[in-house]
Parts: sequence; structure tokens; C-alpha cells
Amino acid sequence: MRILVADDHDLVRDTIAAYLTGAEIDEVVTVSTLEEAVKSAEETGSFDLVLLDYNMPGMSGLDGLARMKAANQDRPVAIISGSATREVAEAALKAGAQGFIPKTLSAKSLLTAARFMAAGEIYAPVEFMQQKPDDETGSLTRRELDVLRGICEAKANKEIARDLDLQEVTVKLHVKTLSRKLGARNRTHVAMIARDKGLA
Repeated sequence: MRILVADDHDLVRDTIAAYLTGAEIDEVVTVSTLEEAVKSAEETGSFDLVLLDYNMPGMSGLDGLARMKAANQDRPVAIISGSATREVAEAALKAGAQGFIPKTLSAKSLLTAARFMAAGEIYAPVEFMQQKPDDETGSLTRRELDVLRGICEAKANKEIARDLDLQEVTVKLHVKTLSRKLGARNRTHVAMIARDKGLA
């Protein structure tokens, strides 16, 4: 069995690869971007299973899933994520993912899931899929979503204020509220969470 692990976090990628390599998987290839993953599948032939990080460079939400599936000749491609919600997992499965793997999954469960998906079965952890939808997402106002988009485009508060015809101090307040609602540590974290939740 050949598995491709695509994740931009070195530690996560190497840990998952170590789990799989130690379990007598024939070949485990690791890459850090979607482009590398697509290239690897096209150059070396399709993999029995591709584990694709949802929040990796080049992914653009679930667009990357479709690209990877095509490059892997429609063989199993699963999404892995450390912070995606149940809604994102459901959307991924609907979009044709072979499964959804939270990065909190144990080594033993990951291995079982990998074998399961490579055999053509759909995998999603029951406990994760039974989580209640995230109330915070629904509680963002239209204006907060506008500010959030600005943050995700790496704009400064001053630029966002100008684009939305607001006072800079008002934008600062919105950033503070967004951080609280999304449980983020800073504006970079806000952007990361927003992308994982498919909010921007």
C-alpha cells in the first residue's frame, strides 16, 4: 500500500508518516503543499490513499480536494485537520473525500482508518461527527464577516476601515470581538480559524 501525506506542519506530517511507516505500509511519501502533492501523484502514479491537510497552502477550502482526486485518478483522498468543524467534515465527505481525520486521532485509530479508506470505505469518527454545530459561527454579524474577510486578506485595520467606510477604532473593536467569538489568540489565529471554518 502506498500512502501520500500532505501537510504543511513538519511535526504533524512526520508524526503521521512515522505511525504509518511503523505499521508495515509499503511506501509513505510526504509533501508540504498541494502543488507538491498533485505533482507527486502525477509523476509517480496514483496512491492507494492520500491524506490531505485541509488548511495547507494551495488548498482554497475544498477546491484542493477536487484537484487532488483528479491527480490521484479518483482513488481515495481523505481530509485531515486539526481545527475544522463538523460542518467542514460533512462538506468534505459530500465533496467526495474518502474520509475525514481529526489530527487528535490516536495512532491505532489512524492506521485502522487508513486501511479502511484505502480499501474504498468511507471513514469519519462517530464522536467527532456527533458534535453540535458551532454556535459561534452563526453569531457573527454581517459587519464582523466583512472585517473577517479583510483580516484574511492580510489587510491592516486602517485599510479595512477605509474599504468598509468605518472608523479605525470600530474595526479594532470588531477584531477584538471576532477573537473572542472564534476563540483566537491574535488576528493571524483569527484568519486561520476562519479559513478552517470556511468563513472567508
